[in-house]
Amino acid sequence: MGFIKSSLFISLDGVIEAPETWHFPYFDDQMGAVVGELMNEAEATLLGRTTYEGFASYWPGADPADPMTKAMNSARKYVVSNTLTEATWENSSLINGDVAAELTALKAGTRLGTTGSAALVRWMLRQGLVDELHLLLHPIVVGHGDKLFTDGETVPLKLVSSTTFEGTGVVHLVYAGADSPKD
Repeated sequence: MGFIKSSLFISLDGVIEAPETWHFPYFDDQMGAVVGELMNEAEATLLGRTTYEGFASYWPGADPADPMTKAMNSARKYVVSNTLTEATWENSSLINGDVAAELTALKAGTRLGTTGSAALVRWMLRQGLVDELHLLLHPIVVGHGDKLFTDGETVPLKLVSSTTFEGTGVVHLVYAGADSPKD
């Protein structure tokens, strides 16, 4: 049985943009273990167009001695986009058309993880396609940048677990879909 697990670094004010500018002072062994586990559980990575284009412009030319370079380039990748006509990065496939149906069929037998791809994650949450939403909530107010959640539909979630990383104050929150509250 497959799944879709989405994970994002997020600030107290909901910012997910450019985590490389605010996230690294909080990265420790606890966070590394969580990120590593999420990466190891996934058989393939699910990416939105913007994240795909950023990764595809960086990783193929990255330092080949870095083990992450080989992992990123050789991993199976699925790119959700109705604007791209091809996905040329190694081991990448394009998903378009009836995306909900394609993702439902894919996740039936594939363990998928998303990295970044906020617009895709928002859309999948509204469609009920995300099995687990992992938020690594950092104790910082970034004050600017794209946020994970924007105006749109209400999506009820239920908290599955929460873990505070003692050294940094980062909180690992895991959510799953929830039924709408009864009136």
